[in-house]
Amino acid sequence: MEAARKVFTEKGYAAARTRDIAEESGINLALLNYYFRSKEKLFELVMLERINKLFGTIIPMLHDETTDLEEKIDKIANSYIDLLLEHPDLPIFVLSEIRRRPEKFAALVNAKERVTKSVFMRQLLERKLSISPFHILINLLGITVFPFVGKPVLSKIIGNENDFDNLMKQRKELIPMWIKMMLH
Repeated sequence: MEAARKVFTEKGYAAARTRDIAEESGINLALLNYYFRSKEKLFELVMLERINKLFGTIIPMLHDETTDLEEKIDKIANSYIDLLLEHPDLPIFVLSEIRRRPEKFAALVNAKERVTKSVFMRQLLERKLSISPFHILINLLGITVFPFVGKPVLSKIIGNENDFDNLMKQRKELIPMWIKMMLH
C-alpha cells in the first residue's frame, strides 16, 4: 500500500503502472495482482485511504454537538494545518483525482449528505448570515488548503520549506480570526 501511495501520488492514476508499484514495493507483479486484482482496485483503496485522511479529520468536527461554532472553526483550522504539514502531498493527490473522476469521488465521500446535514451548517444557518453558509465553509477550507497546493512555489517565494511550515503554523491563529470576522 505504501508503494502504491507513493507511485500514485508521483504519477497519478493514468501514468502509474502496476509494474511500477510492484518494483517500488519489492514484490513481483504476480503477487501484487493476486492480492489487489487490478490497478483500479488498488487505486480505489489508496484513494479511499487518502480521502478518509483528508476528510476524516473535518467530518467529525462538523458533526460535533458539544462545540460551538467558534470552537469548531478553531479546531478545523488547527487540525487541518497539522494534517497537511504532516502530509503535504495529500491535497494535490486528492484534488487531481477529484478533477479526473468527480462522480467516483462524490460516491466515496458522500460529502453532500455529510456537510449539509452537519451541526456546523446548522450553527451557521442559526446565525442568519446575509451570505450562504457555504461561503464560510469554502473560505475556511480554501484558505487552509490552498497554501499546501501551492507549496512548491510558495516555499521558494517565502524562503524555504522550513519558513513555509512556520508561516502555516502562524495561520492556525489567523485563519480562525479571519473566518470569525466573516460571521459578523
